[in-house]
Amino acid sequence: MKFRHLLAAVLAAFSFAAVAQQPVKIGMSMPQTGPLGGGGKAALLALNMWVEDVNAKGGLLGRKVQFIAYDDQTNPGVVPGIYSKLLDIDKVDLLIAPYGTNVTAPIMPMVKQRDLLLMGNFSFDANAQIKHDKWFNNAPWGAGALAWGGTFLQAGRALGGKSIAIMAADAEFAQNLCSGGRVIAKAMGLQTVYDQNYPPNSVDFSSIIRAVRAAKPDIVFICSYPAESAAIVRAVAELGVGPTVKIIGGGMVGLQFAPIMEALGPLLNGFVNYNSYVPEKTMDNPAVREFLKRYEVRAKQEKVDPLGFYLPPFNYAIGQMLEQAVGATKSLDHKVLADYIRKNEMKTMVGNIRYDTVGEWAKPNLVMAQFRGIKGKDLDQFRQQGKQVIIGPAAMKTGEIIPFDKARN
Repeated sequence: MKFRHLLAAVLAAFSFAAVAQQPVKIGMSMPQTGPLGGGGKAALLALNMWVEDVNAKGGLLGRKVQFIAYDDQTNPGVVPGIYSKLLDIDKVDLLIAPYGTNVTAPIMPMVKQRDLLLMGNFSFDANAQIKHDKWFNNAPWGAGALAWGGTFLQAGRALGGKSIAIMAADAEFAQNLCSGGRVIAKAMGLQTVYDQNYPPNSVDFSSIIRAVRAAKPDIVFICSYPAESAAIVRAVAELGVGPTVKIIGGGMVGLQFAPIMEALGPLLNGFVNYNSYVPEKTMDNPAVREFLKRYEVRAKQEKVDPLGFYLPPFNYAIGQMLEQAVGATKSLDHKVLADYIRKNEMKTMVGNIRYDTVGEWAKPNLVMAQFRGIKGKDLDQFRQQGKQVIIGPAAMKTGEIIPFDKARN
Protein backbone atom coordinates (compact mmCIF):
# COMPACT_ATOMS: atom_id res chain seq x y z
CA MET A 1 0.00 0.00 0.00
CA LYS A 2 2.78 2.40 0.93
CA PHE A 3 4.59 1.52 -2.29
CA ARG A 4 1.48 2.28 -4.37
CA HIS A 5 1.08 5.64 -2.64
CA LEU A 6 4.74 6.42 -3.17
CA LEU A 7 4.52 5.40 -6.83
CA ALA A 8 1.43 7.59 -7.33
CA ALA A 9 3.19 10.56 -5.75
CA VAL A 10 6.25 10.05 -7.95
CA LEU A 11 4.12 9.79 -11.09
CA ALA A 12 2.16 12.90 -10.13
CA ALA A 13 5.38 14.82 -9.54
CA PHE A 14 6.75 13.59 -12.85
CA SER A 15 3.57 14.60 -14.66
CA PHE A 16 3.64 18.08 -13.06
CA ALA A 17 7.31 18.51 -14.01
CA ALA A 18 6.57 17.43 -17.57
CA VAL A 19 3.74 19.96 -17.90
CA ALA A 20 5.94 22.65 -16.39
CA GLN A 21 8.46 22.07 -19.18
CA GLN A 22 5.87 22.35 -21.94
CA PRO A 23 5.42 25.75 -23.58
CA VAL A 24 2.32 27.86 -23.20
CA LYS A 25 0.86 27.80 -26.69
CA ILE A 26 -0.88 30.88 -28.04
CA GLY A 27 -2.50 30.59 -31.46
CA MET A 28 -4.20 32.71 -34.06
CA SER A 29 -4.81 33.20 -37.74
CA MET A 30 -3.53 36.46 -39.18
CA PRO A 31 -4.05 37.96 -42.65
CA GLN A 32 -0.56 37.92 -44.15
CA THR A 33 -1.79 38.01 -47.74
CA GLY A 34 -4.96 39.35 -49.34
CA PRO A 35 -6.54 42.77 -48.70
CA LEU A 36 -5.47 42.98 -45.03
CA GLY A 37 -2.09 41.33 -45.51
CA GLY A 38 0.00 44.49 -45.18
CA GLY A 39 -1.52 45.39 -41.84
CA GLY A 40 -1.51 41.78 -40.70
CA LYS A 41 2.22 41.37 -41.25
CA ALA A 42 2.93 44.49 -39.18
CA ALA A 43 0.62 43.26 -36.40
CA LEU A 44 2.28 39.84 -36.47
CA LEU A 45 5.72 41.41 -36.05
CA ALA A 46 4.52 43.24 -32.93
CA LEU A 47 3.11 40.03 -31.42
CA ASN A 48 6.37 38.23 -32.11
CA MET A 49 8.22 41.07 -30.37
CA TRP A 50 6.00 40.58 -27.31
CA VAL A 51 6.67 36.83 -27.33
CA GLU A 52 10.42 37.48 -27.44
CA ASP A 53 10.14 39.99 -24.60
CA VAL A 54 7.99 37.81 -22.35
CA ASN A 55 10.20 34.78 -22.94
CA ALA A 56 13.27 36.86 -22.02
CA LYS A 57 11.52 37.45 -18.67
CA GLY A 58 10.86 33.75 -18.13
CA GLY A 59 7.64 33.27 -20.09
CA LEU A 60 4.21 32.70 -18.54
CA LEU A 61 3.90 30.63 -15.36
CA GLY A 62 7.59 29.84 -15.69
CA ARG A 63 7.03 28.29 -19.13
CA LYS A 64 8.19 29.63 -22.48
CA VAL A 65 5.54 30.97 -24.84
CA GLN A 66 5.16 29.27 -28.21
CA PHE A 67 3.33 31.44 -30.73
CA ILE A 68 1.52 29.72 -33.62
CA ALA A 69 0.10 31.86 -36.44
CA TYR A 70 -1.38 30.78 -39.77
CA ASP A 71 -2.10 32.97 -42.79
CA ASP A 72 -5.86 33.21 -43.35
CA GLN A 73 -5.30 35.15 -46.61
CA THR A 74 -8.02 37.63 -45.51
CA ASN A 75 -10.45 34.87 -46.49
CA PRO A 76 -13.30 34.44 -43.97
CA GLY A 77 -14.05 30.99 -45.37
CA VAL A 78 -10.80 29.42 -44.14
CA VAL A 79 -10.73 30.94 -40.65
CA PRO A 80 -12.97 28.43 -38.79
CA GLY A 81 -10.82 25.56 -40.09
CA ILE A 82 -7.67 27.28 -38.87
CA TYR A 83 -9.07 27.75 -35.37
CA SER A 84 -10.28 24.15 -35.26
CA LYS A 85 -6.73 23.07 -36.11
CA LEU A 86 -5.26 25.35 -33.46
CA LEU A 87 -7.56 23.88 -30.81
CA ASP A 88 -7.79 20.23 -31.81
CA ILE A 89 -4.40 19.53 -33.44
CA ASP A 90 -2.01 22.15 -32.07
CA LYS A 91 -3.70 22.09 -28.66
CA VAL A 92 -3.13 25.79 -27.99
CA ASP A 93 -3.77 27.17 -24.52
CA LEU A 94 -4.90 30.65 -25.52
CA LEU A 95 -6.40 32.29 -28.61
CA ILE A 96 -6.05 35.67 -30.31
CA ALA A 97 -8.51 36.65 -33.03
CA PRO A 98 -7.31 37.54 -36.52
CA TYR A 99 -7.00 41.20 -37.45
CA GLY A 100 -10.22 42.54 -38.88
CA THR A 101 -13.98 42.14 -38.64
CA ASN A 102 -14.62 40.13 -41.80
CA VAL A 103 -12.26 37.33 -40.76
CA THR A 104 -13.21 37.38 -37.06
CA ALA A 105 -16.98 37.10 -37.47
CA PRO A 106 -16.93 33.46 -38.71
CA ILE A 107 -15.27 32.13 -35.52
CA MET A 108 -17.49 33.89 -32.99
CA PRO A 109 -20.15 31.13 -32.86
CA MET A 110 -17.45 28.48 -32.38
CA VAL A 111 -15.65 30.22 -29.53
CA LYS A 112 -18.94 30.86 -27.77
CA GLN A 113 -20.03 27.25 -28.21
CA ARG A 114 -16.72 26.01 -26.80
CA ASP A 115 -16.79 28.73 -24.11
CA LEU A 116 -13.30 30.01 -24.95
CA LEU A 117 -11.48 33.23 -24.14
CA LEU A 118 -10.80 35.18 -27.34
CA MET A 119 -8.74 38.35 -27.46
CA GLY A 120 -10.18 40.47 -30.27
CA ASN A 121 -7.99 42.34 -32.70
CA PHE A 122 -9.35 45.52 -34.32
CA SER A 123 -12.70 44.10 -35.33
CA PHE A 124 -15.86 46.17 -35.19
CA ASP A 125 -18.99 45.01 -33.35
CA ALA A 126 -18.05 41.35 -33.94
CA ASN A 127 -19.68 40.46 -30.61
CA ALA A 128 -22.73 42.71 -30.90
CA GLN A 129 -25.09 39.86 -31.79
CA ILE A 130 -23.26 36.82 -30.34
CA LYS A 131 -22.68 38.44 -26.92
CA HIS A 132 -19.96 36.01 -25.85
CA ASP A 133 -18.86 36.77 -22.28
CA LYS A 134 -15.21 35.79 -22.89
CA TRP A 135 -14.53 38.18 -25.78
CA PHE A 136 -12.25 41.19 -25.25
CA ASN A 137 -11.52 43.32 -28.30
CA ASN A 138 -8.41 45.46 -28.29
CA ALA A 139 -9.58 48.32 -30.48
CA PRO A 140 -9.92 51.98 -29.51
CA TRP A 141 -13.45 52.58 -30.80
CA GLY A 142 -15.62 50.79 -28.26
CA ALA A 143 -19.05 49.36 -29.08
CA GLY A 144 -21.21 50.84 -31.83
CA ALA A 145 -20.48 53.48 -34.42
CA LEU A 146 -20.63 56.61 -32.24
CA ALA A 147 -16.85 57.02 -31.85
CA TRP A 148 -16.54 56.89 -35.64
CA GLY A 149 -19.67 58.37 -37.13
CA GLY A 150 -20.40 60.77 -34.29
CA THR A 151 -17.04 62.55 -34.47
CA PHE A 152 -16.95 62.55 -38.28
CA LEU A 153 -20.52 63.76 -38.76
CA GLN A 154 -20.20 66.42 -36.07
CA ALA A 155 -17.20 67.80 -37.99
CA GLY A 156 -19.36 67.88 -41.11
CA ARG A 157 -22.12 69.69 -39.25
CA ALA A 158 -19.57 72.22 -37.98
CA LEU A 159 -18.87 73.08 -41.62
CA GLY A 160 -22.58 73.61 -42.26
CA GLY A 161 -23.26 70.16 -43.70
CA LYS A 162 -26.94 69.20 -44.03
CA SER A 163 -26.91 66.29 -46.50
CA ILE A 164 -24.96 63.04 -46.66
CA ALA A 165 -23.88 60.41 -49.19
CA ILE A 166 -22.94 56.96 -47.90
CA MET A 167 -20.91 54.29 -49.70
CA ALA A 168 -19.96 50.95 -48.19
CA ALA A 169 -18.53 47.58 -49.13
CA ASP A 170 -21.05 44.76 -48.93
CA ALA A 171 -19.08 42.98 -46.18
CA GLU A 172 -19.25 42.58 -42.40
CA PHE A 173 -17.09 45.52 -41.26
CA ALA A 174 -18.40 48.10 -43.69
CA GLN A 175 -22.04 47.12 -43.18
CA ASN A 176 -21.73 47.19 -39.39
CA LEU A 177 -20.12 50.63 -39.48
CA CYS A 178 -22.31 52.27 -42.08
CA SER A 179 -25.48 50.88 -40.48
CA GLY A 180 -24.47 52.67 -37.30
CA GLY A 181 -23.53 55.76 -39.28
CA ARG A 182 -26.97 55.89 -40.87
CA VAL A 183 -28.63 55.88 -37.46
CA ILE A 184 -26.40 58.71 -36.22
CA ALA A 185 -26.95 60.74 -39.41
CA LYS A 186 -30.72 60.39 -39.06
CA ALA A 187 -30.56 61.45 -35.41
CA MET A 188 -28.59 64.53 -36.46
CA GLY A 189 -31.23 65.42 -39.00
CA LEU A 190 -28.99 64.93 -42.02
CA GLN A 191 -30.71 64.29 -45.34
CA THR A 192 -29.46 61.18 -47.13
CA VAL A 193 -29.10 62.00 -50.84
CA TYR A 194 -27.13 58.90 -51.87
CA ASP A 195 -26.61 55.48 -50.27
CA GLN A 196 -24.86 52.71 -52.16
CA ASN A 197 -23.24 49.37 -51.33
CA TYR A 198 -20.60 47.93 -53.65
CA PRO A 199 -18.99 44.47 -54.00
CA PRO A 200 -15.93 43.87 -51.79
CA ASN A 201 -12.55 44.29 -53.50
CA SER A 202 -13.98 46.59 -56.18
CA VAL A 203 -11.34 48.52 -58.11
CA ASP A 204 -13.41 50.81 -60.34
CA PHE A 205 -15.34 53.51 -58.48
CA SER A 206 -15.87 55.90 -61.37
CA SER A 207 -19.63 55.34 -61.62
CA ILE A 208 -20.13 55.68 -57.86
CA ILE A 209 -18.06 58.86 -57.65
CA ARG A 210 -20.00 60.35 -60.58
CA ALA A 211 -23.25 59.46 -58.82
CA VAL A 212 -22.04 61.06 -55.59
CA ARG A 213 -21.11 64.19 -57.47
CA ALA A 214 -24.54 64.31 -59.11
CA ALA A 215 -26.24 63.93 -55.71
CA LYS A 216 -24.45 67.08 -54.42
CA PRO A 217 -23.98 66.00 -50.78
CA ASP A 218 -22.25 68.11 -48.14
CA ILE A 219 -20.83 65.04 -46.34
CA VAL A 220 -19.51 61.77 -47.82
CA PHE A 221 -19.17 58.88 -45.36
CA ILE A 222 -17.16 55.93 -46.68
CA CYS A 223 -16.77 52.45 -45.14
CA SER A 224 -14.10 50.54 -47.08
CA TYR A 225 -11.18 48.09 -46.91
CA PRO A 226 -7.60 48.92 -48.01
CA ALA A 227 -7.58 48.27 -51.76
CA GLU A 228 -11.01 49.86 -52.08
CA SER A 229 -9.93 52.87 -50.02
CA ALA A 230 -6.93 53.50 -52.29
CA ALA A 231 -9.08 53.12 -55.40
CA ILE A 232 -11.67 55.56 -54.03
CA VAL A 233 -9.00 58.19 -53.26
CA ARG A 234 -7.66 57.86 -56.81
CA ALA A 235 -11.16 58.08 -58.31
CA VAL A 236 -11.88 61.24 -56.32
CA ALA A 237 -8.62 62.78 -57.55
CA GLU A 238 -9.47 61.90 -61.15
CA LEU A 239 -13.15 62.81 -61.23
CA GLY A 240 -13.75 65.11 -58.27
CA VAL A 241 -16.75 64.99 -55.96
CA GLY A 242 -18.07 68.44 -56.70
CA PRO A 243 -17.97 71.78 -54.86
CA THR A 244 -20.67 70.93 -52.34
CA VAL A 245 -18.62 68.29 -50.49
CA LYS A 246 -17.23 69.74 -47.27
CA ILE A 247 -15.90 66.54 -45.69
CA ILE A 248 -15.16 63.05 -47.04
CA GLY A 249 -13.84 59.85 -45.47
CA GLY A 250 -14.62 58.50 -42.00
CA GLY A 251 -14.26 54.72 -42.11
CA MET A 252 -11.59 53.99 -44.73
CA VAL A 253 -9.35 51.12 -43.63
CA GLY A 254 -5.93 51.23 -45.26
CA LEU A 255 -5.25 54.96 -45.23
CA GLN A 256 -3.33 54.26 -41.99
CA PHE A 257 -0.86 51.86 -43.69
CA ALA A 258 2.53 53.26 -44.70
CA PRO A 259 2.68 51.65 -48.19
CA ILE A 260 -0.74 53.06 -49.11
CA MET A 261 -0.01 56.47 -47.61
CA GLU A 262 3.30 56.59 -49.48
CA ALA A 263 1.72 55.52 -52.78
CA LEU A 264 -1.13 58.04 -52.59
CA GLY A 265 0.90 60.98 -51.29
CA PRO A 266 -0.80 64.35 -52.01
CA LEU A 267 -3.98 62.63 -53.20
CA LEU A 268 -4.77 62.14 -49.49
CA ASN A 269 -4.96 65.87 -48.77
CA GLY A 270 -8.33 66.88 -47.36
CA PHE A 271 -9.57 63.39 -46.51
CA VAL A 272 -10.71 62.97 -42.91
CA ASN A 273 -10.35 59.47 -41.52
CA TYR A 274 -10.32 57.49 -38.30
CA ASN A 275 -7.04 56.42 -36.73
CA SER A 276 -5.70 54.69 -33.63
CA TYR A 277 -2.47 56.70 -33.45
CA VAL A 278 -1.04 59.70 -35.29
CA PRO A 279 2.11 61.65 -34.33
CA GLU A 280 0.25 64.65 -32.94
CA LYS A 281 1.08 66.16 -29.54
CA THR A 282 -2.16 65.03 -27.88
CA MET A 283 -1.36 61.39 -28.68
CA ASP A 284 2.28 61.48 -27.63
CA ASN A 285 2.97 58.44 -25.48
CA PRO A 286 6.51 57.61 -24.27
CA ALA A 287 5.81 53.86 -24.15
CA VAL A 288 4.50 53.81 -27.72
CA ARG A 289 7.32 56.08 -28.86
CA GLU A 290 9.97 53.72 -27.48
CA PHE A 291 8.19 50.67 -28.89
CA LEU A 292 8.05 52.24 -32.35
CA LYS A 293 11.80 52.86 -32.28
CA ARG A 294 12.35 49.15 -31.73
CA TYR A 295 9.65 48.22 -34.20
CA GLU A 296 11.06 50.37 -37.01
CA VAL A 297 14.40 48.57 -36.84
CA ARG A 298 12.71 45.18 -37.11
CA ALA A 299 10.23 46.37 -39.73
CA LYS A 300 13.07 47.44 -42.00
CA GLN A 301 14.71 44.04 -41.63
CA GLU A 302 11.47 42.14 -42.27
CA LYS A 303 10.18 44.50 -44.97
CA VAL A 304 6.82 45.29 -43.36
CA ASP A 305 5.00 48.59 -42.74
CA PRO A 306 7.87 50.89 -41.69
CA LEU A 307 5.70 53.30 -39.65
CA GLY A 308 3.72 50.79 -37.59
CA PHE A 309 1.41 53.43 -36.12
CA TYR A 310 -1.93 51.74 -36.61
CA LEU A 311 -1.81 48.10 -35.47
CA PRO A 312 1.55 47.14 -33.91
CA PRO A 313 1.27 48.96 -30.54
CA PHE A 314 -2.21 47.50 -30.02
CA ASN A 315 -1.16 43.98 -30.93
CA TYR A 316 1.76 44.18 -28.53
CA ALA A 317 -0.79 45.34 -25.95
CA ILE A 318 -2.85 42.17 -26.51
CA GLY A 319 0.18 40.23 -25.33
CA GLN A 320 0.57 42.54 -22.36
CA MET A 321 -3.04 41.89 -21.31
CA LEU A 322 -2.61 38.13 -21.50
CA GLU A 323 0.64 38.46 -19.54
CA GLN A 324 -1.08 40.53 -16.85
CA ALA A 325 -4.08 38.22 -16.54
CA VAL A 326 -2.06 35.00 -16.42
CA GLY A 327 0.44 36.52 -14.00
CA ALA A 328 -2.24 37.78 -11.65
CA THR A 329 -4.36 34.61 -11.62
CA LYS A 330 -1.54 32.03 -12.00
CA SER A 331 -3.91 30.25 -14.34
CA LEU A 332 -4.57 29.40 -17.98
CA ASP A 333 -8.22 28.60 -17.31
CA HIS A 334 -10.33 30.61 -19.73
CA LYS A 335 -13.10 31.32 -17.25
CA VAL A 336 -10.63 32.55 -14.62
CA LEU A 337 -8.79 34.75 -17.13
CA ALA A 338 -11.99 36.21 -18.58
CA ASP A 339 -13.26 37.02 -15.10
CA TYR A 340 -10.01 38.84 -14.30
CA ILE A 341 -9.99 40.86 -17.53
CA ARG A 342 -13.65 41.79 -17.08
CA LYS A 343 -13.16 43.06 -13.53
CA ASN A 344 -9.77 44.75 -13.70
CA GLU A 345 -8.16 47.67 -15.47
CA MET A 346 -5.69 46.27 -17.97
CA LYS A 347 -2.41 48.14 -18.09
CA THR A 348 -0.84 48.38 -21.56
CA MET A 349 1.42 50.60 -23.61
CA VAL A 350 -1.60 52.07 -25.39
CA GLY A 351 -3.17 53.06 -22.07
CA ASN A 352 -5.17 51.55 -19.25
CA ILE A 353 -8.20 49.68 -20.58
CA ARG A 354 -11.48 48.73 -18.96
CA TYR A 355 -13.99 46.58 -20.82
CA ASP A 356 -17.75 46.98 -21.08
CA THR A 357 -20.36 44.22 -20.96
CA VAL A 358 -19.83 43.18 -24.60
CA GLY A 359 -16.04 43.12 -24.39
CA GLU A 360 -15.28 46.47 -26.03
CA TRP A 361 -13.35 49.42 -24.63
CA ALA A 362 -15.57 51.13 -22.07
CA LYS A 363 -13.92 54.46 -22.88
CA PRO A 364 -13.14 54.85 -26.60
CA ASN A 365 -10.05 56.72 -27.74
CA LEU A 366 -10.56 56.92 -31.51
CA VAL A 367 -9.53 60.06 -33.38
CA MET A 368 -10.55 61.59 -36.68
CA ALA A 369 -7.59 63.17 -38.47
CA GLN A 370 -7.39 65.27 -41.63
CA PHE A 371 -4.54 64.82 -44.09
CA ARG A 372 -2.94 68.17 -44.84
CA GLY A 373 0.10 69.52 -46.61
CA ILE A 374 1.22 66.17 -48.02
CA LYS A 375 3.82 66.76 -50.71
CA GLY A 376 5.36 64.13 -52.94
CA LYS A 377 5.72 60.59 -51.68
CA ASP A 378 8.29 60.99 -48.93
CA LEU A 379 7.27 58.62 -46.16
CA ASP A 380 9.11 60.56 -43.45
CA GLN A 381 6.64 63.44 -43.72
CA PHE A 382 4.01 61.20 -42.09
CA ARG A 383 6.16 61.09 -38.94
CA GLN A 384 5.77 64.89 -38.61
CA GLN A 385 3.11 66.76 -36.68
CA GLY A 386 0.62 68.68 -38.78
CA LYS A 387 0.27 66.11 -41.56
CA GLN A 388 -2.64 64.28 -39.91
CA VAL A 389 -4.35 66.96 -37.86
CA ILE A 390 -6.77 65.63 -35.23
CA ILE A 391 -10.13 67.36 -35.67
CA GLY A 392 -11.98 65.34 -33.00
CA PRO A 393 -12.90 64.36 -30.40
CA ALA A 394 -12.45 67.64 -28.54
CA ALA A 395 -10.08 66.26 -25.88
CA MET A 396 -7.60 65.16 -28.58
CA LYS A 397 -8.06 67.99 -31.08
CA THR A 398 -4.95 69.62 -32.58
CA GLY A 399 -6.70 71.74 -35.21
CA GLU A 400 -10.04 72.74 -36.71
CA ILE A 401 -11.60 70.98 -39.68
CA ILE A 402 -10.89 72.63 -43.06
CA PRO A 403 -13.33 72.18 -45.97
CA PHE A 404 -12.27 69.48 -48.39
CA ASP A 405 -11.64 71.72 -51.40
CA LYS A 406 -9.59 74.19 -49.31
CA ALA A 407 -7.47 71.40 -47.83
CA ARG A 408 -6.86 70.04 -51.34
CA ASN A 409 -5.48 73.38 -52.47
